[in-house]
Amino acid sequence: MASSSSSSSLKFTVRRCQTQLVPPTIPTPHEFKPLSDIDDQEALRIHVPMIQIYRKQASMAEKDPVQVIREALSQTLVFYYPFAGRLREGPHRKLMVDCTGEGAMFVEADADITLDQFGDALYPPFPCFHELLYDVPGTQEITNTPLLLV
Repeated sequence: MASSSSSSSLKFTVRRCQTQLVPPTIPTPHEFKPLSDIDDQEALRIHVPMIQIYRKQASMAEKDPVQVIREALSQTLVFYYPFAGRLREGPHRKLMVDCTGEGAMFVEADADITLDQFGDALYPPFPCFHELLYDVPGTQEITNTPLLLV
């Protein structure tokens, strides 16, 4: 799946692979964790998109960044296992995390542009934000969908 961009005179194409779930490396507790009243406010029932950009390090030259990220995510979800679960709505619309261990959603993508070509556009406000992020079909609702998309 590919999409093109022409924001701020930058022209590039993003190729995305099929999304996949990355579960924790080992089984995690299956439990329900109710959200606090602060976290369960109606106005906070949204997904918060963000983008983080890292330059390639020479020490990682022989490693596949996709594999490194996927493995690190899987290992991290062991300790932060609620992020591998799903939000569920309980009585009186109270949200809780169902710690299912299903995993975080992961999508690999490549763009035919380098960080250097972005120049000053890398600083906020980032003009290509929406071209680089992936809006997963069916995840507009916050319940019953992955809590984390990487």
